[in-house]
Amino acid sequence: MTNDCSKLTAIVLAGGKSSRMGEDKALIPIQGVPLLQRVCGIAQGCADTVYIVTPWPERYQNLLLPNCEFIREVPLSGDTGGPLVGFAQGLGQVKTDWVLLLACDLPRLRVEVLQDWAGRLDTVGNEAIIAYLVQHPKGWEPLCGFYKRRCLPLLLDFITQGGRSFQQWLQHHQVEALPLSEPDMLFNCNTPEDLTLS
Repeated sequence: MTNDCSKLTAIVLAGGKSSRMGEDKALIPIQGVPLLQRVCGIAQGCADTVYIVTPWPERYQNLLLPNCEFIREVPLSGDTGGPLVGFAQGLGQVKTDWVLLLACDLPRLRVEVLQDWAGRLDTVGNEAIIAYLVQHPKGWEPLCGFYKRRCLPLLLDFITQGGRSFQQWLQHHQVEALPLSEPDMLFNCNTPEDLTLS
């Protein structure tokens, strides 16, 4: 482990309904390894602590997830939750200044790219910045990037006011752009057709 890892916690979100896929994406094997297990293994190459935020810890407890800790996502009253709420609930447990947030459906994640990004965190000096993310034409890529732990009060305030969209929340705050030399790394599996490409 490098010194960068001790300054970083990873949160892996596994709370999606997988409705377009027709089966739980987190359990789909990619090269023989369930997707959630694969993503968590990569996260462990970048961070000392890995939290898995999911409404269904029981569903995944038999996967090989050594040193990963489950946080049960609890829907807000009268609400279905979603990735923003899951992230906020995970972020409440984080002790490090930075957190790496990952979706569980990223089969092409590359640990060396994440490690390179983690090594750049010390260069993000602006106190106003809350996140370090890849930018694409539709906005930011919120589910594969870094957030400052101190963004939690801002996030909770947005959620309390009814906000559920990562893009809408990020529009109101300063974000720095991550360099991305391999865009296919952010490919995510949503449908059975996507699986044939991974």
